[in-house]
Amino acid sequence: MRIFFGATLSVILLSVNFLWAQSYSESALLFSRTQPAGSARILGLGGTQTALGGDYSSALSNPAGLGMYNRSEFTFSPALSFYDTKSEFNGTSTDESTSKFNIPGISYVMHMGRDDDERSFRGGSLGISFSRINDFNRSTIYRGRNTTNSIVDYFMEQANGDTPSQFDSYQYNTPTGLAFYNYLIGPQSITDPNNPDDQYFTDAPVESDQQEEIITKGTSYQWNFSYGANIEDKFFFGGGLGISTLRYKSQKTFSESYLDTDIIESMQLNENLSVRGSGVNVTLGAIVRPVDFIQIGASFTSPTYYQITENYDASMSTSWNNYDYWDGSQNVTLNDESASTDIVTSEYNLTTPLKISAGIAFISKYGFITADIERTNPAKARYSSDISGISFSSENDEIKSLYRATNNYRIGAEFRYEIFRLRAGYNIQSSSFENEDLDNKITTISGGVGVRLKKFYADFALINRSFDNFYSPYTLNDGSEPVVKMENKTLTSMLTFGFTF
Repeated sequence: MRIFFGATLSVILLSVNFLWAQSYSESALLFSRTQPAGSARILGLGGTQTALGGDYSSALSNPAGLGMYNRSEFTFSPALSFYDTKSEFNGTSTDESTSKFNIPGISYVMHMGRDDDERSFRGGSLGISFSRINDFNRSTIYRGRNTTNSIVDYFMEQANGDTPSQFDSYQYNTPTGLAFYNYLIGPQSITDPNNPDDQYFTDAPVESDQQEEIITKGTSYQWNFSYGANIEDKFFFGGGLGISTLRYKSQKTFSESYLDTDIIESMQLNENLSVRGSGVNVTLGAIVRPVDFIQIGASFTSPTYYQITENYDASMSTSWNNYDYWDGSQNVTLNDESASTDIVTSEYNLTTPLKISAGIAFISKYGFITADIERTNPAKARYSSDISGISFSSENDEIKSLYRATNNYRIGAEFRYEIFRLRAGYNIQSSSFENEDLDNKITTISGGVGVRLKKFYADFALINRSFDNFYSPYTLNDGSEPVVKMENKTLTSMLTFGFTF
């Protein structure tokens, strides 16, 4: 039995094959595709907010809306989210659910108005907000029988072209390296000295019962420091600085239980990926009120520039049936084998795409109807390194070929009766894949209620978010890898308590 004890190894850059747990293109989309954020009022409206104003959410989406405040305010928003994933794999369905309490928002808005209404400039408000812009929490399990291929086929394809000595160098910290040191793959020269030593074989069978558990955790939050100004209660403009934090963890446990063999019983691969980063962006916006019952808004959010540190490690174990394995020099009796990678650290930069939004609101004393459209392009996400000679050109080319520009649509309405509010909203984030056969559209249906008093208000929102995605635990050159369909739903109940003064 050969075991590698985990040590810390600092590496500036790893290729996609090293971080088998998740490709760079997948991470770029995951971290770029942020969700509408803000108060329970705004999320109950489907996230529609570009033309509204008068809510702390404007500090993140359109700072011009802060110019509509006429007093100061503090808010606090707790929430409880329920996550459900239904997986379909080779005719077998599996459900997995989890829940999490979180704090999606805290804010303080300081109004700095003028008492002289005869002046054009009516003052403005400074807003400081802390908002959750992405949620990575989810738990998924799938299982099923695969009679066509095995993850060992992937390992052999990755190993082909490398001699065994290379597993002590650059292949050392890869799942393929773990497969080599667990004796799942070996050079063909073992079976016959005349065979090449850079082509591989396996003693493991093809057919197996496959299973994987995937647990992801983490969130993205953004601090916004924004100001909105008021000109004659008709034109509002503003700008803000956003400071984002990114925390993401992925734990994957993949296993195969082999059928119709007395050589090997099973293998298990464990992978851990941790991503931490911080970023910065700016937002500019304006709202115009040409007549009392119409507001038109537009905002621009620059690309977010992240500096990211990533840690990856993996381990593999195999259960053999007292199998005599010839390693080229001697017989090795295999039973319970295991191997582990080092903890591999990489540092790099990620720039996520800019966003442009436009919106309109029709307002009356009974409430309002409002709609937004947002334009962004995930294909513009880019990786880079501060180290001379390090290039992400292949990863950036892959991102450019996989994704496309998208338009996201939101609509919301609020009905008012005395101190009470009733809200509903609908939100579609369009599919970001260039391939039209792939669809990762996100649909959100929401609703809410609220009550407004002189110095206090409370809002409640219920947000139902759903999307489908397709996942493969490994890839094969002929495209025959297994595909898992996942139906994801998140139901979030959220409260916002506001205190005005």
